[in-house]
Amino acid sequence: MRGDVPLRRSLRSRLLGLSALVSLCSIVATAWLVVSLTAVAIGREQGRVLADDARIYDALVGFAATHPDWQGAGPVIRDLARQTGRRITLTDEHRRPLADSEDRTGETAGTLPATASATVDALAVDTALAPRRGDQLADRIDPRAVGPFRLTRRERTELEAVAARVADCLRDRGTAPEATVVRTPSGRPRIEADGHLLEPSERCGLERLLVPTSTESKALTQLDRLVNGCLADRHAPPVRLAADLTWTPSTVRGAPDPRAVTTCLSAGRRAQLDAYVAPPALLFATAPEQEIATFFDLSGANRLRIVGVTGSVLLLTMTVTFVAGTRMVRPLRALTGAAQRMAEGDQSARVDVVGDDEFGRLATAFNLMSSRREELEEMRRALVSDVAHELRTPLGNVRGWLEAVEDGVVPADQSLISSLLEEAMLLQHIIDDLRDLSAADAGALALHPEHVDAAALLAQVARAHRGGAGAADVELRVRAGEEPWLYADPVRLRQAIGNLVSNAVRHTPAHGTVTLSVHVVGGEAVFGVEDTGSGISHEDLPRVFDRFWRAEKSRSRQSGGSGLGLSIVRKLAEAHGGTVHVSSEPGRGSVFSLRLPLRPPGPHVPPSSRPGGRSGEPPRPEQTGTGS
Repeated sequence: MRGDVPLRRSLRSRLLGLSALVSLCSIVATAWLVVSLTAVAIGREQGRVLADDARIYDALVGFAATHPDWQGAGPVIRDLARQTGRRITLTDEHRRPLADSEDRTGETAGTLPATASATVDALAVDTALAPRRGDQLADRIDPRAVGPFRLTRRERTELEAVAARVADCLRDRGTAPEATVVRTPSGRPRIEADGHLLEPSERCGLERLLVPTSTESKALTQLDRLVNGCLADRHAPPVRLAADLTWTPSTVRGAPDPRAVTTCLSAGRRAQLDAYVAPPALLFATAPEQEIATFFDLSGANRLRIVGVTGSVLLLTMTVTFVAGTRMVRPLRALTGAAQRMAEGDQSARVDVVGDDEFGRLATAFNLMSSRREELEEMRRALVSDVAHELRTPLGNVRGWLEAVEDGVVPADQSLISSLLEEAMLLQHIIDDLRDLSAADAGALALHPEHVDAAALLAQVARAHRGGAGAADVELRVRAGEEPWLYADPVRLRQAIGNLVSNAVRHTPAHGTVTLSVHVVGGEAVFGVEDTGSGISHEDLPRVFDRFWRAEKSRSRQSGGSGLGLSIVRKLAEAHGGTVHVSSEPGRGSVFSLRLPLRPPGPHVPPSSRPGGRSGEPPRPEQTGTGS
């Protein structure tokens, strides 16, 4: 393949030319920058120092606004010190050390400058250092200091759900196409459009977002008492505060002086937030003196040195690039040839893996992809054959009966219509099962998990299948010792257990029993479906969950089922992060065990704190698949 690509357009030539150009430009630019940008570097260093001061101050003010004291500030200070290259020290107003980025608190007092860089106080922000401007700091209280106004997790969740519905409504109606949901420091969501907060209105229920929660109402009542107490001391009429801290006169005796209300509101907020923010602290941000000197000039001798170094670097770079390019092109050509063979239909195309570098790993990944593609092709052929086999019988029955009716051999009476409907329902079951399996294989199986009472769910499944069990003269029992809660999709879980129950009833002779149970083992809920049926042979156990597999070698459907029910059970268990197992003895029945984790990964919300009672949302309509 050497003659396939012209030399001037090959990867090796491009890498060689690019490296030479980059090396030349970088060397020349470095010599020029060293001489010409010293003054600019000094100016930028000064600007960086100011920016770092503001950054450090804002981060520490944010910490103070959200913590009642300075405990735990050490990691924040050390992280800021690593980012800015500064030594950061916090002391109280008496210069007693609180935290130091260099862990030298024993000698802090003797090494600190005479004047602090700033005073960190979330209730008296220095507007010269704070990056925020405007109304957010009108009273110099950091907006991140919310104290008792911080919403609970449940309140945030409910308001965020309302805000999402309102934003969707505004966008769908075209009222605010750019409507977005933003969260305030207290956790309350607001609706903005084009960077502006939407005014209160009844559009799409926007006014519901302005109703104070229980937490805000308590905090607002406390703040109202503080403000009106201050106004009473000034002999001013009382006011009524709204959720956004605007005020209106609460009596008809006249409006108070706005300046008095503003003063009392600021004083009341500081008194209310004082217990929730860290006390004022002195900030010392220091750095070692750095001397920026011109150590290089463009004299004749230095120009000769530049030329010599440039030539040496160019020669070395071109040599290394040539060797590296040659080694890079070789495996790429091998991969290209294998890919072309695969495109021409060679399913066994492979490449030799040489080394454990990036190209070796790429070759390994290519071989794995080729093997997987070959396996998928075999699976596709087998699936097409199985689907054709499963659909042939019901379609043949429907066609035969319809031809008999058309020829007048069989009358189109109610029994024939019922038989055709039964065959159509069987086809629908097969199609639904195939759709569920396809979604599971594609990773698109939709789950709607919630906290579920396992014992109650087991009772629902038993009620749904008691009629079919009674028709088969099979006794259906439920045994639940504990009552575990687990986090799962109740509809899909009922479908999985229902498939196991249907399968057990189908393979249990008359006067037999099917027992449903649930218990806790470790951190898992174990659902058991035990029958007294014919059982499964040991050589057939590994294939029980295969698609379209049935114990009857003739693949007869006289006993019912599509051969997909147990495959769906396995996919649903895997989608929940669980497993399904079977144990059986021929002639003694089988036991299917579905093991699911009690809790999802991440924070766990106890069932009692969820809306909707013990099981969260109301149960959705029953959806049970076909058995195997």
